[in-house]
Amino acid sequence: MKTMKWLIQREYWENKGMLFWAPAIVGGLMVAFTALMLIVGRNMEAHINGDSVARFHDMSVMERHEMASAFGAAFPMMGTPLYIMMAFLIFFYCLGALYDDRRDRSILFWKSLPVSDTNTVLSKAIVALLGFPLVIAATAFIVSMAITLMGALALTLHGANVFGDLVSSTNFWLSPFRMLSLVPVYMLWALPTVGWLLLVSSWARSKVFLWAVGAPLITGALVAWANHAFSLGIKIEWFFTQVVLRLLGSVLPGAWFIFDASARDAMHHAPGMENDPATQIGQFFGQAYASLGSPTLWVGAAAGVAMIAGAIYLRRWREEN
Repeated sequence: MKTMKWLIQREYWENKGMLFWAPAIVGGLMVAFTALMLIVGRNMEAHINGDSVARFHDMSVMERHEMASAFGAAFPMMGTPLYIMMAFLIFFYCLGALYDDRRDRSILFWKSLPVSDTNTVLSKAIVALLGFPLVIAATAFIVSMAITLMGALALTLHGANVFGDLVSSTNFWLSPFRMLSLVPVYMLWALPTVGWLLLVSSWARSKVFLWAVGAPLITGALVAWANHAFSLGIKIEWFFTQVVLRLLGSVLPGAWFIFDASARDAMHHAPGMENDPATQIGQFFGQAYASLGSPTLWVGAAAGVAMIAGAIYLRRWREEN
């Protein structure tokens, strides 16, 4: 346990820019931009149930309550830019996780220590699957809280005091716990891409990005050609979605809506989705948890674990020139 803790600390020290500074800078820019927009905004306007309300001091108690509820429901989505950035950070972190040690020959130093290759690879997988999501979730919570409070303050200055309704909103208080509860779901969906990138990172001698991205795309193109030339009957759209895109894009937040057709259809046909933010958020989390019953999830997770095992094997036995 102490060895794993030390290895994870090593990953933090070596990738502090990705794990700390990048989310902190982007989050700071989001808060600064929001503050600037609130300061320079002249004609503030709100929309409640499709109706425009320009004079906030004339809002009824029910309208203020609905606005506060909408604020609380939208709270988890305010950090969306951070979650999108997280996918890119994890992608490039995994690409260099095992390759960089071989490129600069520091692998010789690490192999001289009493640390197994299994622990080394697993520490990198843990940082990718758990470390990044937790850091981004914490940063997104701070940013979302700042934006929400600034928005509530701006409304108060324009005659609509929603602080009381906001603080008493159930959606507002449940939001951080809901986001944290999605981390295990995200980890399972992200396993195929993390496993694939770690496998390539442990194998490629150079041009690791081209191997990681080019190999699935070229394979998909060859399968499409063979299917057309020899009438193999393969569903090419399924192959590109469930194999090629799954290897490259499973680290995207909300990947279950891309790869799980039942979750995607449920969101599209859910009643009351158009005008009710609370219903939208509830459906989002509900379908995320429901995806745990999807065979697609578990097949991909098993493939990801197998590829991580392959990365451990390659790191242990691969001969270097």
